[in-house]
Amino acid sequence: MSIAYKRVALIGLGLIASSIAHALRRVGFEGEVVGTARTAATRETARDLGYCDRIVETEQDAVQDADLVVLCVPVGAMAQVAANISPYLKAGATVTDVGSVKEGVIQEVAPRLPETVHFIPGHPLAGTEQSGPASGFASLFDNRWCLLTPLPGTDPKAVADLTGFWEALGAKVDQMEPAHHDLVLAVTSHAPHLIAYTMVGVADDLRRVTASEVVNYSAAGFRDFTRIAASDPTMWRDVFLNNKQATLEILGRFTEELFALQRAIRRGDGDHLHDYFTRTRAIRRGIIEAGQDTDAPDFGRGPKETS
Repeated sequence: MSIAYKRVALIGLGLIASSIAHALRRVGFEGEVVGTARTAATRETARDLGYCDRIVETEQDAVQDADLVVLCVPVGAMAQVAANISPYLKAGATVTDVGSVKEGVIQEVAPRLPETVHFIPGHPLAGTEQSGPASGFASLFDNRWCLLTPLPGTDPKAVADLTGFWEALGAKVDQMEPAHHDLVLAVTSHAPHLIAYTMVGVADDLRRVTASEVVNYSAAGFRDFTRIAASDPTMWRDVFLNNKQATLEILGRFTEELFALQRAIRRGDGDHLHDYFTRTRAIRRGIIEAGQDTDAPDFGRGPKETS
């Protein structure tokens, strides 16, 4: 599958950016991949690993003559990055992002970009609890969804080119309204992460259970919570601050459901519990049937398991 871009600039060199670079190498991308990161240590690590053709010192240098610019920085940093690169973007270039929130990114980034470029917000639904320039791998996006949220009036060819880019990296692509994206992700990612952080925090605060017991006797459910809770704290802080409304709505609904389950347990209402668990079990079957996970037993989760 051909890629429409000749030069791709990656701003930020963590898991997603490094995986993009690895995936481009896997498909034999003949253009140039230019990367940059905020810290010299990250740039040096990426330079040593060699997955970019060039590592440059500044965002401005990275976007020079780039056909595609991918913002791979935390949501809270995107406004400043957009302001920094705006005067240096090539006319006709496409700017996209990989942030887990779309309405907040659009509000912060779109006004800071020139009208001569195509801004197409995006979100690849792929990741692990790992972060940093050495964490990426070429198959991260295989059979995963990448959601694009084009703004009204966006050039259809620019959208088609970006769709082809993600498909070449192995992803499936769909389009959504930004607000709907943020609600969907509050259900499928944001609230579950917050719950995982909370459950791990409860274990840490429960002094009657020692730290060694939590570590040594962790059952599969708690291990998965700790895997999720090990995700990058800066990224998730920015996600929750920029998706307040949708996350709070889902947490409110979660609280209502939790109270109902508490009442059923207190009253010994086994029928309610069995019916509830049967209904929710069907969601898991749907995820497996959609090819987004397998039903193979896995009691330790491989290091490259997506979250």
